[in-house]
Amino acid sequence: MELGGRMLWALMSGPGRRAGTRGWAFSSWQPHQPLSGSLNATDLVSHWTAVFEKRGIPEAQASSEYIVAHVLGAKTFQSLRPVLWTQPLTPRQLQCVQELSSRRLQRMPVQYILGEWDFQGLSLKMVPPVFIPRPETEELVEWVLEEVAQSPCAMGAQGGPLILEVGCGSGAIALSLLSQLPQSRVIAVDKGEAAICLTQENAQRLQLLDRIQIVPLDVTLEGSWAHLLTWGPMDLVVSNPPYIFHRDMEQLAPEIRRSIFLEVDPRHPELVGSWLQSRPDLSLDLVAVRRDFCGRSRFLHIRRSGAQRGCPADAWPWPLPARVPG
Repeated sequence: MELGGRMLWALMSGPGRRAGTRGWAFSSWQPHQPLSGSLNATDLVSHWTAVFEKRGIPEAQASSEYIVAHVLGAKTFQSLRPVLWTQPLTPRQLQCVQELSSRRLQRMPVQYILGEWDFQGLSLKMVPPVFIPRPETEELVEWVLEEVAQSPCAMGAQGGPLILEVGCGSGAIALSLLSQLPQSRVIAVDKGEAAICLTQENAQRLQLLDRIQIVPLDVTLEGSWAHLLTWGPMDLVVSNPPYIFHRDMEQLAPEIRRSIFLEVDPRHPELVGSWLQSRPDLSLDLVAVRRDFCGRSRFLHIRRSGAQRGCPADAWPWPLPARVPG
């Protein structure tokens, strides 16, 4: 994603970023008077930037640029054909900008307003209440790809890693890995019906349904991991949970043979490291902590103790069950 998109991380911070629609400040919003007359894209960006700034909307200019560009059929304002910067918008286009900008005044995230967002070069549908992936999460995907590239023998029988994503949300992580690892396969689990449906839709849009199994599963429930173990050992586990489930670590079994990559709160790496040291029976080591682009400790790499790097002994059967057994 381009730099402008990364700067929108502020739109996703605060109490509403990972809580669906519940964080939007409807109570303080009042309708904005409709615009009229001959206005071009540059005029509209200037106008709505001023309005957003006055109302305290974060990343005011970026928000207005994305909305205007979307109405004019582009991903970003900078990618618009120069003639569109000065060409007056039609009344219908003006009305559309007005409607979308009014939603931003309600503090609805831009990703929900546009209904889609780019992640690792993929255009993904975004709908509430499914969480919006952070820009930092792209770095988690890049790290996993680096590790796979450095471990050429970390492959299953099909020639690519078998990956489990816990908490798939919109499918951003799973689908990015599938698109960049052509021989890989993914099991994506989530406890939310909305997330399961959205990942399914995004996988279909990207023509990746044949290499992903999307499973409704609440991993916080006692014994839930047993359902996954029926499929055999896996090569990678990746997760970007809204918080760390302690039971996830406790339930991990030796059949999960390779690596776990987690995105966490910057305060968690020290806690996780201490906890793993206190639980040698789990046979798991915290092998690396990586910082995000803001310099905060954001990503963890956990590996089974004594596992030979890159060479799992077993391969997963395929195809996998369509639903959780039992």
